[in-house]
Amino acid sequence: MGRVPAITTTLTAADRFGAWKARWGIGRLQYAVPPGLYAIGSPNPESPVVVTANYKMSYDLVRKHLDGRDVWLLVLETEGINVWCAAGKGTFGTAELVNRIRMTGLSSFVTHRRLLLPLLGAAGVAAHHVESATGFKVRFAAIRAQDLGTYLDNGQRTTEAMRQLTFTAAERLVLTPVEIVHGMGINAWLLPPLFLVGAFGHGSFSAVGGMWAVVAYLGAFLAGALLTPLFLPWLPTRSFAIKGGILGMMWAAVLHAIAGTDWSVADMLAAGLVLPSVAAFVALNFTGSTPFTSRSGVKKEMRLSLPAIGIACAAGLVVWITDFILRVGAAL
Repeated sequence: MGRVPAITTTLTAADRFGAWKARWGIGRLQYAVPPGLYAIGSPNPESPVVVTANYKMSYDLVRKHLDGRDVWLLVLETEGINVWCAAGKGTFGTAELVNRIRMTGLSSFVTHRRLLLPLLGAAGVAAHHVESATGFKVRFAAIRAQDLGTYLDNGQRTTEAMRQLTFTAAERLVLTPVEIVHGMGINAWLLPPLFLVGAFGHGSFSAVGGMWAVVAYLGAFLAGALLTPLFLPWLPTRSFAIKGGILGMMWAAVLHAIAGTDWSVADMLAAGLVLPSVAAFVALNFTGSTPFTSRSGVKKEMRLSLPAIGIACAAGLVVWITDFILRVGAAL
């Protein structure tokens, strides 16, 4: 127990740069602060206790929006994962909350027995178990950290607007950089052999052919990683894989229109199978970042989509490689 660290509500340039790096997947898994109890302003025994995750971006947003207030901030050990995802994994959960209350000696710092939790953490916390184990009552405040001030000023009552989860184009696009960066790490291994197969696809070396193959693949990847989130509400069906697959098919059609008669039947068939599969698979990775699906819905879609994606992609590769072998054989 002892003394409690006092923290500022002003974000520094280093804080903002760290958030930018995390958005791009740089040091993302190490972007965390030590769990424990912190003081914002000059809290007293009657000051509210706000609970958050130890993912530094979550921690920074919460303290930033508590500027000018006297609040206790209880930070849970979520292994550097944000509240929503950690609640799904169970790290922002009942056991950790009970444990952190006891480890920090929170009851010796406050006379009340109320905890203010983010609404997106509700999936991981059983409020009645927390109360029976610690005596603290759990209140789920708001979805967004920016509403914390209004919530406190409103007598700790949640309005309908505080419960409403938005997912605008800007909010969707802010999630895409980390997906693109992580994907490019895998793509770095795929692109060289892809270039070589494309370059020798017509029996003799052609750098243009190699670049066509690379551009085709990268376009499908971006269709899933960037365009699917951007156009998410307007793409038909509720399946993320199908949404991505549709954009992948459209990309294949664009490439065919540009290539014209340079494409053989095998080229068209391979592109029509592989490119939508790539876009569908990448789009499927986006399901856990959205409010569009439930955990059971994600599992169901993966169970149905992954085999279909794998079969289509494998069939397209067989067609492409077989055609490649035949062309090289004919040239020799």
